[in-house]
Amino acid sequence: MVQIFVDADACPVKAEIEQVATRHSLAVFIVSNGGIRPSQNELVKIIVVAAGPDEADKYIADTLSPGDIVVTADIPLAARIIENGGSVIKHNGEVLTEKTIGNSLAMRDLMTELRSSDPFAKQSHKQFSKSDRSQFLNSFEQLIQQTFKNKNT
Repeated sequence: MVQIFVDADACPVKAEIEQVATRHSLAVFIVSNGGIRPSQNELVKIIVVAAGPDEADKYIADTLSPGDIVVTADIPLAARIIENGGSVIKHNGEVLTEKTIGNSLAMRDLMTELRSSDPFAKQSHKQFSKSDRSQFLNSFEQLIQQTFKNKNT
């Protein structure tokens, strides 16, 4: 059975994940190092990992089965998930695949390098929009349906 793992730190689409997963009767594991409000939904499990960098990532990567879906914006985690046979979708609805993860890793590394070379550069974080939320819902539904199709063939 397909399971959904959520790298929950700063995830703006937890409610949407729960909504779509409930429609498909899929287990959801919300993984963080604390501070997540429990859900009344019996399909949603809160997993609290030890405090520390990448503890949620380690838990997800170590627990994932091939065919599971992970919601994360963490590109190195996404690369590990794809390598282990899982599917990855970012909060904005972008699905990362074997074909796209290399470019995503390269862009992440480039941006890290650019930020470190200019200590006075200001970071601008794009606000999460209704359009992003809608795109996530559409892409997440399509990813689940594609995953079911792949498991049944």
